[in-house]
Amino acid sequence: MKAVILNKNGKLEDGFTEQPKPKDNEVLIQIKASGFNPIDYQMLENELERKLISSPILGRELSGIIAGKGAEVSQFNIGDEVYCGSGSMGSNGTYAEYIAVPEAIVSFKPKNISFEQAASIPSAGLTSLQIFNRLKLNPENTVLVTGAAGGVGSFLIKLLLAHNIRQITATVGSEENRHMLLNLGLKSHQIVNYRDENLIENILKANNDQPFEYGIDLVGNYMSEVTAEVLKINGTYVDVTALVTKDAHEALFNKGTLIMNISNYTYGMIKKYEYYKNSLLEIKKLIENETILPPQHKLIGNLSLDTVLQAHSLLKNNQTQGHKLIMKH
Repeated sequence: MKAVILNKNGKLEDGFTEQPKPKDNEVLIQIKASGFNPIDYQMLENELERKLISSPILGRELSGIIAGKGAEVSQFNIGDEVYCGSGSMGSNGTYAEYIAVPEAIVSFKPKNISFEQAASIPSAGLTSLQIFNRLKLNPENTVLVTGAAGGVGSFLIKLLLAHNIRQITATVGSEENRHMLLNLGLKSHQIVNYRDENLIENILKANNDQPFEYGIDLVGNYMSEVTAEVLKINGTYVDVTALVTKDAHEALFNKGTLIMNISNYTYGMIKKYEYYKNSLLEIKKLIENETILPPQHKLIGNLSLDTVLQAHSLLKNNQTQGHKLIMKH
């Protein structure tokens, strides 16, 4: 099968490899579309993320059609349309024509959307839904979301608004992203450009000059320090990036902050696969009854090295403009 492969020199190249054969508990999926994530290029550059490479074929989320199945598979038939976040649990990554994954992590695709739209959901959707479900917010809560225009941020904003959580302040870095959040339903006074002067003052002003109960940090580094600064005593800091600085950690400790770490890998490590399937089925239901819309997506190209490199560059340089980047197969 055709694939984009990581060679022995750590460089990506166009190539061919053997089509995987599903084990007894696995389904073989013919990939129709796949999504790009920052971790895709980070695994090529950062030591911490490099440890997550389990296959010379990268890529972690997909939609497609069941093309084969193992002897013990009971929930799917050949031809079923599905989507899933494969993480490192598949025979290979998603920069390929086929992948074999455990039946237990796969969900039927929402019926009312395309394969490209479905491929834009798993990573951002699973992360956003985990944040939402674990926080158990109510309409009185005040919430800061940093990096709100990204894949996780925009999906999370949709979830919050759909459940009547409206005391939200969000940070963005451009006028285009401000307009994107306005289109999702936030008001102008709820959106703060992190590039403007007096950032902390502007964030607090957006919350009636009051500190926040919840800080959902999707950026890390300097923004972790900003989030720590604007949180209440005994507030909750949600860490999605593992990029909390030493100064931020000290400030959070001094405030007696509850730190909630968000990781989808956790459930794969302990083989709690129902987390993936159940979350995707929950998202499927929300999309089919139009409680939320799928993420905005941008089709970069067909399965090829050129498409992968272009997508990695756009992600790395923060040029996605709030769109999920998609590759067609």
